[in-house]
Parts: sequence; structure tokens; C-alpha cells
Amino acid sequence: MHELVREARKFSTEVHRRIDQRRKYTNKPYEVHLKAVAQIVSSVSDDPEMIAAAWLHDTVEDTPATIDEIEAVFGTNVALLVRELTDVSKPSDGNRSVRKAIDRAHTEHASARAQTIKLADLIDNCQDICREDPKFAVVFCNEMEAMLAVLKKGDERLHKRAEKTLLQCRSRLGQESGVGYQPEELSPFERYYMSEHQRALRTFARTFTPADIAEPLRSFDVVRPASEVKEVMQTNRLLVAGVRYNGKVSGFVSLNSLGEDLCGDTATKFHRTQVLTIGASLTEVVDVLSRHDYCFITVLGEVVAVIGRGDMHKPVVRMWLFGVISFTEIQYTDQIRLFWPDNAWSELLSRERLGRATALQKERLRRNQPCELIDCLQFGDKLRILISDKKQLERFGFKSAGAAKRVIKDLESLRNNLAHGQDFISNDWPQVIRIAKRMEIMMRETSLVR
Repeated sequence: MHELVREARKFSTEVHRRIDQRRKYTNKPYEVHLKAVAQIVSSVSDDPEMIAAAWLHDTVEDTPATIDEIEAVFGTNVALLVRELTDVSKPSDGNRSVRKAIDRAHTEHASARAQTIKLADLIDNCQDICREDPKFAVVFCNEMEAMLAVLKKGDERLHKRAEKTLLQCRSRLGQESGVGYQPEELSPFERYYMSEHQRALRTFARTFTPADIAEPLRSFDVVRPASEVKEVMQTNRLLVAGVRYNGKVSGFVSLNSLGEDLCGDTATKFHRTQVLTIGASLTEVVDVLSRHDYCFITVLGEVVAVIGRGDMHKPVVRMWLFGVISFTEIQYTDQIRLFWPDNAWSELLSRERLGRATALQKERLRRNQPCELIDCLQFGDKLRILISDKKQLERFGFKSAGAAKRVIKDLESLRNNLAHGQDFISNDWPQVIRIAKRMEIMMRETSLVR
């Protein structure tokens, strides 16, 4: 095995295991999928950079690893392939079909090597989804068919194999080509919830912006000696600085990347996926920082500020995360009230958990604090009630009870670390991404109410 491939296998396996990511349906370690994609690519190419990128293709989307980290460890060519294979759509772009169209357009312009890896990814995912989740497979098949239409530069053998896999899946499902996915009508609860909470949710979302946490971006001319730039950055404890081309800040350098000659020699141009306007949402900031080490902020089209993951520890972000978790808990509580009226949900809790809630309610009532029994449940208790029902499990995006229980554990960890002022970026970054996406979903749902 080529050394580059060996290192990529080790790196990807470790970062996915670190967050205990598993395949949705089989609960097997995620590297099972990565290995399958790498083997499919290996069947048509011996290019070590392609095979390494196959191992790494989901790291930026699913783990705390960034494009910048991939480039530092594996080089520019592998990082470029991973960038091409990473979705560029944001939760705020719209519903699933809109986001898939954006990502499809991105993939259409990818290189032949990246498209070949994408074909391998589709093949393995199609086999897995068709076998384990016939309901979602209908949606996936339609999306895969649309994607295959733009993967014309990929390996011809894999393209034919992907088409055959798709046909086999459709045959198994009894589905015709191009059926099209029709979203389900909103449930009574969804309409109720959107109407009840949309004003508070929108006000909350508008309250926090990049302006609350961004730091001014110090910039230098492209021909400034790197030694001078490094001295200024070290003196002012700057990890990153802007680089001016013809008077306009168009790229950046990190302290560690500066060489011996000019600062522009090691500068990196801003990628469109890492630049936001000052009026963007914090959910968009989280989305950028899930892909890159830094998020750059513009005012009137000029890059003037920067946000790193370290800035996410600021009190404003902690307030925002607590707020998102609180709105999520409100949603869970109302869902339980609607589907398990008159405390019917109590039969789904253990005697110990129910006893704690009952004792807390009695104490609050003694203090003249009116409350219902459901208000005395812990966040995890509410989630456990919801996932006991298959329809609720699906509604909140969980493929299995096991996956939901892992999310419960992770969200409780994030909440505890926030409450106690602990470092939540190192330990809970995937959960920050998860609840940021949840915030965008809630905002999009409320926009449906008139």
C-alpha cells in the first residue's frame, strides 16, 4: 500500500472514530464505508492521491477536520479532491431539493478524478440504502439519477456500474425511473408549532450575527517581507492576517505558513465557501468553520474581519447555543404534549425518572411555581420519549433508536460543558454543527407559516 494511502486510511479512521460515527443502518464503524469507496476506486485506478481522497472524502463534512488541515497533512492535490467532494450548500439555502441542486452543480464542475470518487461513493451508498431503508431509497434513487447525469467526466466503467446498481435498486423497489420526490404535507403539530413560536424564533435568530464575535483582520501588502509580517503577527498574537492585492484584501496567510521572502508567496486566496457578510447568521458561521479553519467577514464587499473556532468559546456563542438547545427542547415538549396528551407519555419512562420529575413538580408547586409534570422532565427524558415512537424517530431525522441515543448522550455532554464553562469545541464540535443545522431547519419551517 502506498504511504499516502496508508496515512489517509489512518487519519480518516481516527477522526471518524473520535466522534463515534457509524453507518446509519448497520451501526458498523464508519470506516466500513470509507474502505468500500476506496476499494471501488482502486478497481479502476492506482492513483494514490485518488485512493487517499476516497478514504478522506467525508472527513470535512462529518468530522471536525477542515480542508486546511487536509492540505497541511496530505498536500494540495488531495485537499483539492476532498474540496470537490465536499458539499457546498448551506442549511439556509433552502429545502433538501434546493440544496441537492446546489451541490450537484458544484460536482458537475469537479475534476474527472473527483467525479470518479463520487461515483464510487454513490455505488456503495445506493447498495446500503436500498437494502436497509426502502422508503428513503425512493428519494435517494431519484437524487442519484440526477447526479449521474452530471458525472460525465468520471470513469466510464464506474459510471456504467453505478447505472446498473441504480437499476437494480429501482427494480427491487418496484420503482420507475424519474418518479420524483413529493414532500409530505405538514402535520397538524408542525403547523401549530410554527405558528406558536415563529416570532420568538425569528427574533432570536436575528439577535446574533458574526459582528458579535468577529475580530478585525489585520492586512498587509502582497510584497511586504514575510519576516516583517511574522514579527507583527507574533507581537499582536495574530494567527491569521489578510493579504492585499492592488489595495484589496483578497487572500490570507497564517502565522505558521509564512516563509522567508514575501508574505504573498504563501498566501491563500479566499474560497467563496469561507466568506460571509456581516449580516449572516451564526449557523452559517458554524457551517463555514465545519469546512475551514477560518471564516472571513465582509462589509460592503470588502473582507474586514475573521472568525476562528477559538472565537466560538466567546460568551455570545454560548448564549446562542443555549438558546438553540432551548428552542429545540420547546419543540420536543410540544410534540410530546400533542401526541401523548394527559401525561400518557409517563408510561414510557422508568419509575426512577418519573419519580424524579414528580418530586421536582411537587417542590415547584410548594414554592407557588405552577408547572406541568412534563416541564419537570430533563432534556434527555423528553428525547427518550420521542424516540420510543417510530414516526417521531423518523420525524427528527434518526434512522435508528441506537443513533438517537448517541445523539442524546452527545447533546447532554454539550449542554453540560456549556453550563460549566468547559471547552466544548474540542469535545462537542460535531454536536454544535448538528444543532446549528437544527436551528436552520426550524427557521425554514417557520417561514412556511403565513
